[in-house]
Amino acid sequence: FQAKINHGGFIYALPSILRLSLHAEYFLWVVSSYLLSFPLAQPPVKTNISKKRKFVADGVFYAELNEFLMREMAEDGYAGVEVRATPIRTEIIIRATNTLNVLGDKGRRIRELTSVVQKRFQFPEGGVELFAERVQNKGLSAQVQAESLKFKLVGGLAVRRACYGVLRYVMESGAKGAEVIVSGKLRGQRAKAQKFGDGYRIKTGFAATEYIDTAVRCVNMRSGVIGIKVEIMLPHDPTGVMGPKTPLSDIIEIIEPKEEAPVVDSY
Repeated sequence: FQAKINHGGFIYALPSILRLSLHAEYFLWVVSSYLLSFPLAQPPVKTNISKKRKFVADGVFYAELNEFLMREMAEDGYAGVEVRATPIRTEIIIRATNTLNVLGDKGRRIRELTSVVQKRFQFPEGGVELFAERVQNKGLSAQVQAESLKFKLVGGLAVRRACYGVLRYVMESGAKGAEVIVSGKLRGQRAKAQKFGDGYRIKTGFAATEYIDTAVRCVNMRSGVIGIKVEIMLPHDPTGVMGPKTPLSDIIEIIEPKEEAPVVDSY
């Protein structure tokens, strides 16, 4: 830094204020060039590129956005994000249990988040807009329950008591089944995993991708890192609000036959 600043021997002959301004400008140039050397995750791609590159770019954008919102809104009941790419702009819908904290005082926080996302992913001015959506039933959201269990463990509550409390709340909310897996150094220096389950749960098949809501979190405890995995089997809902519309494939509904009018003999 000093070698480049002193090159030519003319900078220190200038006034002190001008020297400071030149130092500051050079420092900002070095920092900006260093930051721009990192690859940036791009917003949802709308140009004519291959399908494979488009899906990869959209997936990287969603993963980084989800990670950022997960860290920023952990205490506000963050329950996921949905990205909708329209021809005019990109809409990002944040699902949370406490939407008032997401919006902030007079919408200040949501505007700050919009500005951060716009600058980080290089959206044009007005090209992205953030919305907050309230979760209908937080007992059926695996991400909300994983965050709740995380804060319980950080607060010092026993693992068994915390997990059974989450399971009871989930089952009372109308879930078909639930499972909580906690792994790490729970007691002593030997790491192990504990499973807590209740109700009916499916593990494989296409129905598992529709009916099972999964969330994974890491808890930094004093003894080490503890992993949390929460799986909730959602109930069937024909309206699609509380659960999937598609019924399970092994559920068969027998429809009663209609009453037929008696056949009149024409002879």
